[in-house]
Amino acid sequence: MANRRGNAKTGEQSDKYSVLLPTYNERENLPLIVWLLVKYFGESGFNYEIIVIDDGSPDGTLQIAEQLQKIYGADKILLRPRAQKLGLGTAYIHGIKHASGNFVIIMDADLSHHPKFIPQFIEKQKEGGFDLVSGTRYRGDGGVYGWDLRRKLISRGANFISQVLLRPGASDLTGSFRLYKKEVLEKLVEQCVSKGYVFQMEMIVRARQLGYTVGEVPISFVDRVYGESKLGGNEIVSFLKGLLTLFATT
Repeated sequence: MANRRGNAKTGEQSDKYSVLLPTYNERENLPLIVWLLVKYFGESGFNYEIIVIDDGSPDGTLQIAEQLQKIYGADKILLRPRAQKLGLGTAYIHGIKHASGNFVIIMDADLSHHPKFIPQFIEKQKEGGFDLVSGTRYRGDGGVYGWDLRRKLISRGANFISQVLLRPGASDLTGSFRLYKKEVLEKLVEQCVSKGYVFQMEMIVRARQLGYTVGEVPISFVDRVYGESKLGGNEIVSFLKGLLTLFATT
């Protein structure tokens, strides 16, 4: 029994968490989100790295990331920029190639996802051996703060329609705060064809199709502190088109 515990502890100590932070015009938010990540990983004792994938931000986000790398070290802050905005799915593919962790965490860099929930994600994954753990705004004490009624209705409506059409077995399909086993994320990204806001939804649907297990942790989603939301009319139309495509093909 002692040997088993020792092996399990060794396995946990060898776990490493690669945080993928796709950025576009996040110069104000990036220093704060990185500081919070370093703080909560440091307090919890988990091994980690932060991979910043900047898509040619014209506001100087990459230059801020370079300064952060000098502060926290190149072993903790990895910069893997791209020349232009190429989409979220390809950003994850790009980030995974450079990730040295056996677990990957995806989250927004605009402070809408608080790093304080990451230790809960990790504990949830360890408890159930889940292939992925998703943050949920719609279960337990999860919630949304800082949105006007329109944004809340759009989010709730999108999630409700998605649940009815796709029956995914997860309470928050459109969220983008998740922890994956690295090999699971690699497989899912290969399978997914959607872009934009539908991409995160397809990831959960494909996970269920492939028999992967999904755990959930209630989170508080807070509207971005600096900068403007990237959700507009075109994104809503694209979401609906993508949802109908998923319904027809899954």
